[in-house]
Amino acid sequence: MRNVVLLGSTGSIGTSTVKVAEDLPDDIRLVGMAAGGNEKLLLQQAKQFRPELVSIRSAEKAESLRKQLDGSVDVASGEEGLIELATLPSADIVLIAIVGTAGLQPALAAIRAGKDIAVASKEILVMAGEIVMEEAREYGVNVLPVDSEHSAIFQCLEGKDVESVSRLILTASGGPFRQKPINEFSGITVEQALKHPSWVMGTKITIDSATMFNKGLEMIEARWLFNIPMSQVDVIIHPQSIVHSMVEFIDGSILSQLSTPDMCLPIQCALTWPSRIRSNRVQTDLASLGRLDFESPDIAKFPAIKLARRAGEIGGTLPAVFNAANEIAVDAFCEEQTSFNGIAELVAEVMSRHEVIEHPTLEEILQADQWARQTARELIGLNQVIA
Repeated sequence: MRNVVLLGSTGSIGTSTVKVAEDLPDDIRLVGMAAGGNEKLLLQQAKQFRPELVSIRSAEKAESLRKQLDGSVDVASGEEGLIELATLPSADIVLIAIVGTAGLQPALAAIRAGKDIAVASKEILVMAGEIVMEEAREYGVNVLPVDSEHSAIFQCLEGKDVESVSRLILTASGGPFRQKPINEFSGITVEQALKHPSWVMGTKITIDSATMFNKGLEMIEARWLFNIPMSQVDVIIHPQSIVHSMVEFIDGSILSQLSTPDMCLPIQCALTWPSRIRSNRVQTDLASLGRLDFESPDIAKFPAIKLARRAGEIGGTLPAVFNAANEIAVDAFCEEQTSFNGIAELVAEVMSRHEVIEHPTLEEILQADQWARQTARELIGLNQVIA
Protein backbone atom coordinates (compact mmCIF):
# COMPACT_ATOMS: atom_id res chain seq x y z
CA MET A 1 0.00 0.00 0.00
CA ARG A 2 1.36 3.41 -1.00
CA ASN A 3 0.02 6.51 0.68
CA VAL A 4 -0.42 9.20 -1.97
CA VAL A 5 -0.96 12.94 -1.74
CA LEU A 6 -2.60 14.27 -4.90
CA LEU A 7 -2.13 17.98 -5.64
CA GLY A 8 -4.54 18.97 -8.40
CA SER A 9 -7.17 16.30 -7.76
CA THR A 10 -9.96 17.89 -9.83
CA GLY A 11 -8.01 18.48 -13.06
CA SER A 12 -7.55 16.00 -15.92
CA ILE A 13 -4.50 14.30 -14.37
CA GLY A 14 -6.12 14.36 -10.94
CA THR A 15 -9.33 12.69 -12.08
CA SER A 16 -7.31 10.05 -13.93
CA THR A 17 -5.34 9.43 -10.72
CA VAL A 18 -8.62 8.94 -8.90
CA LYS A 19 -9.53 6.26 -11.46
CA VAL A 20 -6.21 4.50 -10.78
CA ALA A 21 -6.86 4.62 -7.04
CA GLU A 22 -10.32 3.14 -7.64
CA ASP A 23 -8.78 0.36 -9.75
CA LEU A 24 -6.14 -0.49 -7.13
CA PRO A 25 -7.74 -0.06 -3.68
CA ASP A 26 -5.32 -2.56 -2.12
CA ASP A 27 -2.25 -0.78 -3.50
CA ILE A 28 -2.98 2.98 -3.46
CA ARG A 29 -4.50 5.08 -0.69
CA LEU A 30 -5.20 8.78 -1.22
CA VAL A 31 -4.26 10.39 2.10
CA GLY A 32 -4.34 14.01 0.89
CA MET A 33 -5.98 15.93 -1.96
CA ALA A 34 -5.87 19.53 -3.16
CA ALA A 35 -7.95 21.45 -5.69
CA GLY A 36 -7.87 24.92 -7.17
CA GLY A 37 -11.48 26.07 -7.24
CA ASN A 38 -13.71 23.05 -7.88
CA GLU A 39 -15.24 22.76 -4.42
CA LYS A 40 -18.05 20.46 -5.55
CA LEU A 41 -15.77 17.78 -7.03
CA LEU A 42 -13.26 18.00 -4.16
CA LEU A 43 -16.11 17.46 -1.70
CA GLN A 44 -17.21 14.40 -3.66
CA GLN A 45 -13.65 13.04 -3.71
CA ALA A 46 -13.19 13.70 0.01
CA LYS A 47 -16.38 11.81 0.85
CA GLN A 48 -15.35 8.91 -1.38
CA PHE A 49 -11.73 8.47 -0.22
CA ARG A 50 -11.80 9.99 3.28
CA PRO A 51 -8.24 11.38 3.11
CA GLU A 52 -6.58 12.83 6.21
CA LEU A 53 -6.44 16.32 4.71
CA VAL A 54 -7.84 18.26 1.75
CA SER A 55 -7.00 21.78 0.63
CA ILE A 56 -8.53 24.34 -1.71
CA ARG A 57 -7.21 27.71 -2.91
CA SER A 58 -9.93 29.90 -1.38
CA ALA A 59 -10.23 30.28 2.41
CA GLU A 60 -13.97 30.84 1.99
CA LYS A 61 -14.39 27.59 0.08
CA ALA A 62 -12.28 25.82 2.69
CA GLU A 63 -14.69 26.98 5.39
CA SER A 64 -17.60 25.73 3.29
CA LEU A 65 -15.91 22.34 2.93
CA ARG A 66 -15.32 22.10 6.69
CA LYS A 67 -19.03 22.54 7.33
CA GLN A 68 -20.03 19.99 4.70
CA LEU A 69 -17.47 17.41 5.83
CA ASP A 70 -18.45 17.98 9.46
CA GLY A 71 -15.02 17.21 10.92
CA SER A 72 -14.58 13.88 9.11
CA VAL A 73 -11.67 15.29 7.05
CA ASP A 74 -9.28 18.11 7.95
CA VAL A 75 -9.41 21.09 5.57
CA ALA A 76 -6.71 23.64 4.72
CA SER A 77 -6.40 26.39 2.11
CA GLY A 78 -4.02 28.44 -0.02
CA GLU A 79 -0.29 27.95 -0.42
CA GLU A 80 0.01 26.90 3.21
CA GLY A 81 -2.41 24.07 2.57
CA LEU A 82 -0.35 22.80 -0.37
CA ILE A 83 2.81 22.80 1.75
CA GLU A 84 1.01 21.02 4.60
CA LEU A 85 -0.17 18.34 2.18
CA ALA A 86 3.25 18.02 0.52
CA THR A 87 4.85 17.31 3.91
CA LEU A 88 2.08 15.13 5.35
CA PRO A 89 3.87 12.64 7.65
CA SER A 90 1.89 9.61 6.43
CA ALA A 91 2.54 10.27 2.72
CA ASP A 92 4.96 8.10 0.74
CA ILE A 93 4.69 9.99 -2.54
CA VAL A 94 3.30 13.35 -3.66
CA LEU A 95 1.81 13.55 -7.15
CA ILE A 96 1.96 17.14 -8.39
CA ALA A 97 -0.62 17.88 -11.09
CA ILE A 98 -1.06 21.63 -10.54
CA VAL A 99 -0.98 23.73 -13.71
CA GLY A 100 1.58 26.54 -13.75
CA THR A 101 4.19 27.52 -11.19
CA ALA A 102 2.10 26.81 -8.06
CA GLY A 103 3.49 23.27 -7.78
CA LEU A 104 7.14 24.30 -7.47
CA GLN A 105 7.25 25.19 -3.76
CA PRO A 106 5.20 22.11 -2.73
CA ALA A 107 7.53 19.92 -4.82
CA LEU A 108 10.59 21.24 -3.00
CA ALA A 109 8.83 20.96 0.36
CA ALA A 110 7.97 17.32 -0.35
CA ILE A 111 11.56 16.53 -1.35
CA ARG A 112 12.92 18.17 1.81
CA ALA A 113 10.44 16.11 3.85
CA GLY A 114 11.86 12.93 2.29
CA LYS A 115 8.89 12.20 0.02
CA ASP A 116 9.16 10.81 -3.49
CA ILE A 117 7.46 13.08 -5.99
CA ALA A 118 5.57 12.17 -9.17
CA VAL A 119 5.66 15.08 -11.59
CA ALA A 120 2.80 15.86 -13.97
CA SER A 121 3.39 19.63 -13.95
CA LYS A 122 6.01 20.38 -16.60
CA GLU A 123 6.78 23.78 -15.10
CA ILE A 124 8.51 22.27 -12.07
CA LEU A 125 11.42 20.84 -14.05
CA VAL A 126 11.32 23.38 -16.88
CA MET A 127 11.74 26.31 -14.49
CA ALA A 128 13.88 24.78 -11.77
CA GLY A 129 15.12 21.41 -13.02
CA GLU A 130 18.67 21.97 -11.80
CA ILE A 131 17.53 22.86 -8.28
CA VAL A 132 14.85 20.16 -8.03
CA MET A 133 17.10 17.33 -9.21
CA GLU A 134 20.01 18.46 -7.01
CA GLU A 135 17.75 18.50 -3.95
CA ALA A 136 16.26 15.12 -4.85
CA ARG A 137 19.77 13.67 -4.94
CA GLU A 138 20.66 15.39 -1.66
CA TYR A 139 17.59 14.07 0.17
CA GLY A 140 17.70 10.64 -1.49
CA VAL A 141 14.21 10.74 -3.01
CA ASN A 142 12.90 9.71 -6.41
CA VAL A 143 11.47 12.06 -9.03
CA LEU A 144 9.06 9.96 -11.07
CA PRO A 145 7.57 11.16 -14.37
CA VAL A 146 3.83 11.14 -15.08
CA ASP A 147 3.86 12.62 -18.59
CA SER A 148 3.35 9.69 -20.98
CA GLU A 149 6.50 10.59 -22.94
CA HIS A 150 8.77 10.79 -19.90
CA SER A 151 7.20 7.72 -18.36
CA ALA A 152 8.06 5.85 -21.56
CA ILE A 153 11.68 7.00 -21.43
CA PHE A 154 11.86 6.19 -17.71
CA GLN A 155 10.66 2.65 -18.41
CA CYS A 156 13.10 2.20 -21.32
CA LEU A 157 16.04 3.51 -19.27
CA GLU A 158 15.40 1.49 -16.12
CA GLY A 159 18.59 -0.29 -15.16
CA LYS A 160 20.58 1.39 -17.97
CA ASP A 161 23.58 3.69 -17.59
CA VAL A 162 22.93 7.17 -18.96
CA GLU A 163 26.36 7.01 -20.62
CA SER A 164 24.96 4.30 -22.91
CA VAL A 165 22.31 6.66 -24.31
CA SER A 166 22.73 8.26 -27.72
CA ARG A 167 19.37 10.05 -27.94
CA LEU A 168 16.07 10.47 -26.19
CA ILE A 169 13.32 10.62 -28.83
CA LEU A 170 10.10 12.24 -27.68
CA THR A 171 7.10 11.40 -29.82
CA ALA A 172 4.46 13.99 -30.69
CA SER A 173 1.06 13.49 -32.27
CA GLY A 174 1.58 16.62 -34.35
CA GLY A 175 -1.68 17.98 -33.00
CA PRO A 176 -4.61 19.06 -35.17
CA PHE A 177 -2.50 21.08 -37.63
CA ARG A 178 0.16 18.57 -38.65
CA GLN A 179 -1.08 18.52 -42.27
CA LYS A 180 -2.41 22.09 -42.43
CA PRO A 181 -0.53 24.36 -44.90
CA ILE A 182 1.57 26.96 -43.14
CA ASN A 183 -0.07 29.79 -45.09
CA GLU A 184 -3.36 28.95 -43.31
CA PHE A 185 -1.93 29.11 -39.78
CA SER A 186 -2.73 32.79 -39.28
CA GLY A 187 -6.45 32.01 -39.50
CA ILE A 188 -6.50 29.19 -36.91
CA THR A 189 -9.23 29.71 -34.30
CA VAL A 190 -9.29 28.76 -30.63
CA GLU A 191 -12.04 26.22 -31.34
CA GLN A 192 -9.91 24.52 -33.99
CA ALA A 193 -6.84 24.47 -31.72
CA LEU A 194 -8.82 22.76 -28.95
CA LYS A 195 -9.65 19.71 -31.11
CA HIS A 196 -6.80 17.35 -30.30
CA PRO A 197 -6.74 14.14 -32.38
CA SER A 198 -5.51 11.78 -29.64
CA TRP A 199 -5.91 13.12 -26.10
CA VAL A 200 -8.62 14.78 -23.99
CA MET A 201 -6.87 17.42 -21.89
CA GLY A 202 -7.30 20.85 -20.32
CA THR A 203 -7.30 24.06 -22.39
CA LYS A 204 -3.69 25.14 -21.77
CA ILE A 205 -2.07 21.80 -22.59
CA THR A 206 -4.34 21.28 -25.61
CA ILE A 207 -3.30 24.64 -27.09
CA ASP A 208 0.33 23.78 -26.25
CA SER A 209 -0.08 20.54 -28.18
CA ALA A 210 -1.44 22.41 -31.20
CA THR A 211 1.58 24.78 -31.19
CA MET A 212 3.97 21.99 -30.06
CA PHE A 213 5.06 24.14 -27.12
CA ASN A 214 4.16 21.13 -24.98
CA LYS A 215 6.87 19.17 -26.78
CA GLY A 216 9.32 22.01 -26.25
CA LEU A 217 8.57 22.00 -22.53
CA GLU A 218 8.97 18.21 -22.49
CA MET A 219 12.39 18.51 -24.16
CA ILE A 220 13.63 20.77 -21.37
CA GLU A 221 11.99 18.56 -18.74
CA ALA A 222 13.71 15.45 -20.18
CA ARG A 223 17.08 17.20 -20.17
CA TRP A 224 16.90 17.55 -16.36
CA LEU A 225 14.89 14.48 -15.47
CA PHE A 226 17.32 12.12 -17.19
CA ASN A 227 20.50 14.20 -16.77
CA ILE A 228 21.28 14.34 -20.48
CA PRO A 229 22.48 17.24 -22.67
CA MET A 230 19.83 19.11 -24.67
CA SER A 231 21.65 18.18 -27.87
CA GLN A 232 20.69 14.53 -27.24
CA VAL A 233 16.94 15.22 -26.94
CA ASP A 234 14.99 14.93 -30.20
CA VAL A 235 11.34 15.00 -31.31
CA ILE A 236 9.58 12.88 -33.92
CA ILE A 237 5.96 13.10 -35.12
CA HIS A 238 3.92 9.94 -34.54
CA PRO A 239 0.23 10.66 -35.25
CA GLN A 240 -1.17 7.42 -33.80
CA SER A 241 0.20 8.24 -30.31
CA ILE A 242 0.89 4.56 -29.62
CA VAL A 243 4.67 4.79 -29.28
CA HIS A 244 5.02 7.18 -26.35
CA SER A 245 8.76 7.79 -26.70
CA MET A 246 11.99 6.00 -27.52
CA VAL A 247 15.57 5.74 -26.35
CA GLU A 248 18.37 5.19 -28.84
CA PHE A 249 21.52 3.66 -27.35
CA ILE A 250 25.11 4.10 -28.50
CA ASP A 251 25.13 0.66 -30.15
CA GLY A 252 22.22 1.69 -32.41
CA SER A 253 19.49 -0.19 -30.53
CA ILE A 254 16.20 1.64 -29.92
CA LEU A 255 13.82 0.76 -27.10
CA SER A 256 10.28 2.13 -26.98
CA GLN A 257 7.15 1.88 -24.83
CA LEU A 258 3.82 1.36 -26.61
CA SER A 259 0.22 1.48 -25.45
CA THR A 260 -3.19 2.90 -26.28
CA PRO A 261 -3.26 6.58 -25.20
CA ASP A 262 -4.55 6.62 -21.63
CA MET A 263 -3.01 8.72 -18.83
CA CYS A 264 -4.00 6.11 -16.26
CA LEU A 265 -1.08 3.94 -17.37
CA PRO A 266 1.81 6.38 -16.73
CA ILE A 267 0.11 7.50 -13.51
CA GLN A 268 -0.08 3.90 -12.31
CA CYS A 269 3.54 3.29 -13.34
CA ALA A 270 4.69 6.23 -11.21
CA LEU A 271 2.58 5.45 -8.15
CA THR A 272 3.37 1.73 -8.03
CA TRP A 273 7.03 1.88 -9.12
CA PRO A 274 9.16 -0.23 -8.93
CA SER A 275 6.36 -2.83 -9.03
CA ARG A 276 4.07 -3.74 -11.91
CA ILE A 277 0.46 -4.31 -10.86
CA ARG A 278 -2.20 -5.94 -13.00
CA SER A 279 -4.80 -3.61 -14.51
CA ASN A 280 -7.28 -4.16 -17.31
CA ARG A 281 -7.91 -0.47 -17.99
CA VAL A 282 -5.47 -0.11 -20.91
CA GLN A 283 -5.83 -2.55 -23.83
CA THR A 284 -3.72 -2.23 -27.00
CA ASP A 285 -4.56 -4.11 -30.22
CA LEU A 286 -1.65 -3.57 -32.60
CA ALA A 287 -3.20 -5.72 -35.34
CA SER A 288 -6.27 -3.49 -35.53
CA LEU A 289 -4.01 -0.43 -35.81
CA GLY A 290 -2.23 -1.92 -38.79
CA ARG A 291 0.50 0.72 -39.06
CA LEU A 292 2.61 3.16 -37.08
CA ASP A 293 3.81 6.29 -38.89
CA PHE A 294 6.70 8.63 -38.13
CA GLU A 295 7.88 11.91 -39.65
CA SER A 296 10.14 14.83 -38.79
CA PRO A 297 8.50 17.90 -37.26
CA ASP A 298 8.16 20.98 -39.49
CA ILE A 299 10.11 23.65 -37.59
CA ALA A 300 8.72 26.41 -39.82
CA LYS A 301 5.19 25.47 -38.73
CA PHE A 302 6.17 24.77 -35.15
CA PRO A 303 8.98 27.15 -34.07
CA ALA A 304 8.37 26.21 -30.43
CA ILE A 305 10.78 23.28 -30.84
CA LYS A 306 13.61 25.58 -31.93
CA LEU A 307 12.84 28.07 -29.16
CA ALA A 308 12.80 25.28 -26.56
CA ARG A 309 16.11 23.88 -27.75
CA ARG A 310 17.67 27.34 -27.42
CA ALA A 311 16.19 27.79 -23.93
CA GLY A 312 17.42 24.35 -22.84
CA GLU A 313 20.91 24.77 -24.27
CA ILE A 314 21.46 28.22 -22.74
CA GLY A 315 19.73 27.24 -19.50
CA GLY A 316 19.81 29.46 -16.44
CA THR A 317 16.67 31.58 -16.22
CA LEU A 318 15.80 31.29 -19.92
CA PRO A 319 13.60 28.14 -19.62
CA ALA A 320 11.52 29.91 -16.97
CA VAL A 321 11.11 32.86 -19.35
CA PHE A 322 10.19 30.50 -22.21
CA ASN A 323 7.52 28.86 -20.03
CA ALA A 324 6.07 32.06 -18.54
CA ALA A 325 5.88 33.93 -21.84
CA ASN A 326 4.08 30.97 -23.39
CA GLU A 327 1.49 30.93 -20.59
CA ILE A 328 0.68 34.60 -21.23
CA ALA A 329 0.65 34.05 -25.00
CA VAL A 330 -1.78 31.13 -24.73
CA ASP A 331 -4.10 33.23 -22.56
CA ALA A 332 -3.90 36.03 -25.14
CA PHE A 333 -4.75 33.62 -27.96
CA CYS A 334 -7.72 32.20 -26.05
CA GLU A 335 -8.95 35.76 -25.46
CA GLU A 336 -8.42 36.58 -29.16
CA GLN A 337 -5.76 39.18 -28.34
CA THR A 338 -3.22 37.48 -30.59
CA SER A 339 -3.22 34.98 -33.44
CA PHE A 340 -2.07 31.36 -33.40
CA ASN A 341 1.24 32.43 -34.99
CA GLY A 342 1.47 35.24 -32.48
CA ILE A 343 2.01 32.76 -29.62
CA ALA A 344 5.49 31.75 -30.81
CA GLU A 345 6.29 35.30 -31.95
CA LEU A 346 5.54 36.67 -28.50
CA VAL A 347 7.65 34.01 -26.76
CA ALA A 348 10.58 34.63 -29.13
CA GLU A 349 10.43 38.37 -28.51
CA VAL A 350 10.34 38.02 -24.73
CA MET A 351 13.25 35.54 -24.82
CA SER A 352 15.30 37.93 -26.97
CA ARG A 353 14.88 40.70 -24.38
CA HIS A 354 15.91 38.60 -21.38
CA GLU A 355 19.30 38.87 -19.68
CA VAL A 356 20.03 35.29 -18.65
CA ILE A 357 21.26 34.47 -15.14
CA GLU A 358 23.32 31.28 -15.02
CA HIS A 359 22.78 28.76 -12.19
CA PRO A 360 20.02 30.92 -10.66
CA THR A 361 18.63 30.69 -7.17
CA LEU A 362 14.96 29.85 -6.73
CA GLU A 363 14.26 33.52 -6.02
CA GLU A 364 15.98 34.54 -9.27
CA ILE A 365 13.96 31.96 -11.21
CA LEU A 366 10.70 33.30 -9.78
CA GLN A 367 11.79 36.86 -10.55
CA ALA A 368 12.55 35.87 -14.16
CA ASP A 369 9.13 34.23 -14.36
CA GLN A 370 7.40 37.43 -13.21
CA TRP A 371 9.55 39.59 -15.50
CA ALA A 372 8.60 37.44 -18.51
CA ARG A 373 4.89 37.62 -17.69
CA GLN A 374 4.98 41.38 -17.31
CA THR A 375 7.02 41.86 -20.47
CA ALA A 376 4.68 39.62 -22.47
CA ARG A 377 1.62 41.52 -21.22
CA GLU A 378 3.23 44.84 -22.15
CA LEU A 379 4.04 43.60 -25.66
CA ILE A 380 0.48 42.38 -26.14
CA GLY A 381 -0.79 45.76 -24.99
CA LEU A 382 1.48 47.50 -27.49
CA ASN A 383 0.35 45.14 -30.30
CA GLN A 384 4.01 44.53 -31.11
CA VAL A 385 3.78 40.81 -31.75
CA ILE A 386 0.20 40.21 -32.86
CA ALA A 387 0.22 38.47 -36.23
